[in-house]
Amino acid sequence: MINPIDLKRSLEHIHTLPAMPVIARKMLALALNTDEGETQLLKLIAQDPQISARIIGLSNASLFGSPGMISSISDAAMRLGLTHIKSVAIGMAAISAFTKPHEGKLKARDLWTHSLTIASAMRTIAKHMPPRIRPMEDQIFLAGLLHDIGYNVLSFIAKDLSDALHERLRTTPEASLLEIEHGLLDTDHGEIGAQLGTYWELPAEIIAVIRYHHIPDKMDSQMNQSLARLVNIAEKLLPDLGITEHAAQEITEQEWINLGIDPSEVDAIAEEIRVIVEQVTQLANAA
Repeated sequence: MINPIDLKRSLEHIHTLPAMPVIARKMLALALNTDEGETQLLKLIAQDPQISARIIGLSNASLFGSPGMISSISDAAMRLGLTHIKSVAIGMAAISAFTKPHEGKLKARDLWTHSLTIASAMRTIAKHMPPRIRPMEDQIFLAGLLHDIGYNVLSFIAKDLSDALHERLRTTPEASLLEIEHGLLDTDHGEIGAQLGTYWELPAEIIAVIRYHHIPDKMDSQMNQSLARLVNIAEKLLPDLGITEHAAQEITEQEWINLGIDPSEVDAIAEEIRVIVEQVTQLANAA
């Protein structure tokens, strides 16, 4: 079993990890404000059968509008929007880089369900934010899908250590997530994921979310904290959805105010998210 020292050494040689999938790198570089960019995006997605199938499946789900028989990427783009399918496709491609045939206690499907639910909840919460401070739609969804990619990295390079972590989280529900991770790993999944994000040259705002989504108050005050705060609140609203993270705790009025949201809207937001959880659960069970 790899130990925390070996894990640290592995992360110091992070260039030995899988490179960002070519399709994800190409999509990140695409601008969608031109006809050429839109055409290239749809071509790239169509070239990957797994991503295409998942996006078409999402477009047919009630989670993203009225269910219907969408059968092409172009129709899916019309229903979901180009920025949305770009984020979903990048997220899928990035996560697939760490898929292994023999999974440990961290199941790729469970983590995908968790990440998709968090991203969808963030999108819902963001609609209640003032437009002047609301993050861009593609940033919201990509941040939600990739915020826990550190767990994928850990499972890929140290499956036994990953298994020990998730077993500890499962059996000690009263303990602090970050305390458990630092005690067992001498680091945490946010830092592991951020190191990957730096290696992959992800956008700076996405790397910041990966690193600080459990501790948004520790971000540099000059940075836009809205994305990290969105993830943080979504995880507090959805503790242990898909994976165990011990994020359940009361959300203060100030946390809502930090996002420009009136605390009086909280009950309505919670109800909207309850519906989203049901829809994502149905989608996951049908996959």
